[in-house]
Amino acid sequence: MTAVAPPPPAPSRIVRLLPAGSYAGRAHTLLLRSATASRTTWLAFVSGFAEPVFYLLAMGQGLGSLVGTLPGPDGAPISYAAFIAPGLLAASAMNGAVFDSTYNVFFKLKYGRLYEAMLATPLGPVDIALGEIGWALLRGGLYALGFLAVMGGFGLLVSPWALLALPAALVVAFAFAAVGMAATSYMRSWQDFDLVTLLVLPMFLFSTTFFPLSVYPRWLQVVVECLPLYHAVELMRGLTTGAVHLGMLGNLAYFAVMIGVGVVVATRRLDVLLLK
Repeated sequence: MTAVAPPPPAPSRIVRLLPAGSYAGRAHTLLLRSATASRTTWLAFVSGFAEPVFYLLAMGQGLGSLVGTLPGPDGAPISYAAFIAPGLLAASAMNGAVFDSTYNVFFKLKYGRLYEAMLATPLGPVDIALGEIGWALLRGGLYALGFLAVMGGFGLLVSPWALLALPAALVVAFAFAAVGMAATSYMRSWQDFDLVTLLVLPMFLFSTTFFPLSVYPRWLQVVVECLPLYHAVELMRGLTTGAVHLGMLGNLAYFAVMIGVGVVVATRRLDVLLLK
């Protein structure tokens, strides 16, 4: 009798039988794919970088002439432009990471069916999650790098600690990218993205980006202190003005928790959605 070949294993089983290898190494191929695809969408990168620059010019230079100086993190007076610039820097890292890990990932997941094709390769859900989060991180980092250059041109980087602002921005972008991708895995339609704007816009306006925390009533201060962008602004403002303190380690711990939760949830959700 002719031997009959056994049926191929289920997709989830195939993923489990793959060589252990390095997740970072396999996710690197997804980063290269995203970089190649973005060559035709470079205008989106420019627009994302330009928005905080317009805010800096309109409010830092325009409104700043009426406001005068504000107390900095260490109590020393600083110009209004120097006060809001770190907040806009944090917002740049957040926006680049959030919008890439939500809108772009949702299209690939629901309409492009790109990830299903990737599973026919040695890539698994963990590799896909890390690759997309990594690309969103890089986009947020590019926005932050561009805005740091603008801050330097305006003379708003007055401390050597500002050299750490870019690594801190990458941590912020990593956290928002991980949580953004995890949230995207639960979205059902484009209408759900109204919730993204509903969360991002209030954070941008209230997380001490434009005003000191002391202007809010105490109950609102507590709410603001729970927002992730507040912790990002505190990091950037401390580094760019030189007011570095131990409390900034708590800000970094906040983002470490965001990264861990976001990566785990995003990976598990992709496993459910792609291998069901």
